[in-house]
Amino acid sequence: MNVSSPVSDQALLHFEKRILEQGDQISKKLHLLSQQRFPPNAKKNLRSFSLAEVATYLGVSQSHLKKLHLEGKGPVPETSSSGRRSYTAEQMLELRQYLDQHGRSEARMYVPHRRPGEKLQVIAVVNFKGGSGKTTTAAHLAQYMALTGHRVLAVDLDPQASLSSLHGFQPELDQSKSIYDAIRYDEERVPLSQIIQETNFPGLDIIPANLELQEYEYDTPLAMADRNSNAGKAFFTRISSALAEVDERYDVVIIDCPPQLGYLTITALTASTSVLITIHPQMLDVMSMGQFLLMLGGILEPIRSVGAEVNLQWFRYLVTRYEPTDQPQAQMVAFLQTLFGEFILKNHMLKSTAISDAGITKQTLYEVEKNTMTRSTYERAMEALDAVNGEIASLVHKGWGR
Repeated sequence: MNVSSPVSDQALLHFEKRILEQGDQISKKLHLLSQQRFPPNAKKNLRSFSLAEVATYLGVSQSHLKKLHLEGKGPVPETSSSGRRSYTAEQMLELRQYLDQHGRSEARMYVPHRRPGEKLQVIAVVNFKGGSGKTTTAAHLAQYMALTGHRVLAVDLDPQASLSSLHGFQPELDQSKSIYDAIRYDEERVPLSQIIQETNFPGLDIIPANLELQEYEYDTPLAMADRNSNAGKAFFTRISSALAEVDERYDVVIIDCPPQLGYLTITALTASTSVLITIHPQMLDVMSMGQFLLMLGGILEPIRSVGAEVNLQWFRYLVTRYEPTDQPQAQMVAFLQTLFGEFILKNHMLKSTAISDAGITKQTLYEVEKNTMTRSTYERAMEALDAVNGEIASLVHKGWGR
């Protein structure tokens, strides 16, 4: 009787080395692909936007923009041989400034920056379970807010750094700092302003993530046990304190939280003015979310008693990866709407091959060229995406009393 031999001890001993080598191979290959796609410096660029897109983001008619161009007012768009006009994202910002100074309607805000007395809006995007579309939601929301004229800071709080990767950063190769460097407990802590990086979207900055973020989960219990310092006992204030340094630079901060209920997530929630919980409408995901909510409530109640403030202006559930023709999903959405009512966003993010196809090239739907996809698929996904983000933007403005 032949019995297959077990894995040798030697093979087991080399497992760590093997996966380190393979992780390094993946990183180097991705960096090579970035160099090929975004020469000469492997940094992401950004496409131009059509007249229709610019009109939508600015809140004006296409005919008004054409008139401005014909009258020689505002930035000069690129015009194709067929007469189609397009603007860069930088030119969109110039148009906002021009319309803000010369627009006829005083009620319309072409530059929707915070006014004196309006509080920085900090949105935490959370879910306990991976695969709910959390990072995709955070990335598209941050870019939409920037395209509609807001000053945005995206914070990647997940050590896996997916949000960073979508914006062209590879922490293991770039050696970029994470927010850990601004919230750590030792003398190596640095101001948040030294960590912030620009993205390829004007008006959108990012704090990338890296594996060192996980150290916060280990450092915090040790700091809490330190009788000679109170820093650990007030760990939940560290992100809000770090953000205070750059408060005047931004209108909105969007935090992509890790898919776990640890100290990083709790610290982000206590710094937030609003929370967006993403949920895939399937039974296992809903069950997981139920456990997440019970755990979250059970943790926040005791830390509130020691001074943690979790005062939200709003929180909402966002249905993601939704397939309306899938009857069980439709029933689950109806169940959630009955259960949570107004706490469910009216608009849902549809499951779309357009978003997954864009992700293959580390792009979002706002970055990818429309002509690289099936037109109907692209437009359907973009319509759903803009509807979701527009609803969230309305909640942000409502938080400012507008």
